[in-house]
Amino acid sequence: REAQIALTLRTLGGLTTAEIARAFLLPEATLAQRLVRAKRKIQEARIPYEVPGPDRLEERLAAVQGVIYLIFNEGYVASSGGGLIREDLCAEAIRLGRVLCELLGSHAENFGLLALMLLQHSRRFARVVGGALVTLEEQDRSLWDRNAIEEGLALLERALARRQSGAYQLQAAIAALHAQARTPEETDWEQIAGLYET
Repeated sequence: REAQIALTLRTLGGLTTAEIARAFLLPEATLAQRLVRAKRKIQEARIPYEVPGPDRLEERLAAVQGVIYLIFNEGYVASSGGGLIREDLCAEAIRLGRVLCELLGSHAENFGLLALMLLQHSRRFARVVGGALVTLEEQDRSLWDRNAIEEGLALLERALARRQSGAYQLQAAIAALHAQARTPEETDWEQIAGLYET
């Protein structure tokens, strides 16, 4: 799956080898070798590039979610370029998350992933001031995008109602608790600690 995700990020996601290596916490040379091996395997096995049939979507869904989330992460904390945030990548990941929810609306994790990205991205205007990253507790919360927070909370509620727990939903639940706190002191740390223990 790691090779699938890395190759997809490179060929379709437009990320550089260095950016992908950073996402996987690998040296760039190691990731480059894995990409070459994956391409060779596809070529030698003559694996066609095609949209999988409905019977194969389930087995590929986690990789698709992983690709979308890693695109978002590269935008959220850019490893290259002139700024700390790459709005274009965040927006594209959110767009892809919406498409995934439309196409596969029966999967709670798709809604959890989209909720997580919206909740995290809602803080974009407060995360960087004068080119420097601002910690969560020091951010001006009046700059947070309340529409994105409300949408993220609604999506999370929709995901949790399906009772199909997953990692994206769990992370979105933690992000939701931060997003709902109007001040750092209002943060429900007890509930957050409980979610981390889950």
